[in-house]
Amino acid sequence: MGALTASDGVQVHPWLRRLAANGGSPRDLADAVHYLCLLHGNHPGVIDLALNHARGSLERDWLEAAAEAFVAEREFLVRIVAAAGPLPSTPGHAEAEAAAQHQRHALDMLAQSDRAGCATGAALALALDWDAVRDVLDAAATRLGLIAPRSTLPLAEETIIVVDTLVREMSVERAMLFGAQQMFAQHRGLFDLLEARASARGKH
Repeated sequence: MGALTASDGVQVHPWLRRLAANGGSPRDLADAVHYLCLLHGNHPGVIDLALNHARGSLERDWLEAAAEAFVAEREFLVRIVAAAGPLPSTPGHAEAEAAAQHQRHALDMLAQSDRAGCATGAALALALDWDAVRDVLDAAATRLGLIAPRSTLPLAEETIIVVDTLVREMSVERAMLFGAQQMFAQHRGLFDLLEARASARGKH
């Protein structure tokens, strides 16, 4: 899972790295937080939904801790969106909105999968990917004069240990990796969309 995060996680996306380094305009950062809120700003989210499919105590304990921590992340995200103001005017907005809604639906379905390990894999990947996403949120908060709270999501090292233990105890490696790969792919797709929207704004 650690190797998969390094190779497929959203941290490898050049547009995320640019935004996280304050390389985007205020409009680009506002666009990013609005769309991240569309994916992860509602309750129940991926981790909450996955909790309903937990089958073992270790799995449930990790998901409960992550779900509780993500409440603060969601509140932080919503605060940034409110401070950022309206979504930047962008050509092709209706198509982009539809694509993001489709992504949200795909994540909801993934987090409700009855295949043992799949939903938890998606939740684990979200927590691992969130470190990189948080860099963008922190950059936006800094631009807006907001103070970013410390994330209390489980540390990546702890999450990897949970993954290794679950794989040994429950034989769910393939399903868990599938869930994780799908989560990473949706996040990369979102930043593809954000980059395309920024390019469209730059041409008008």
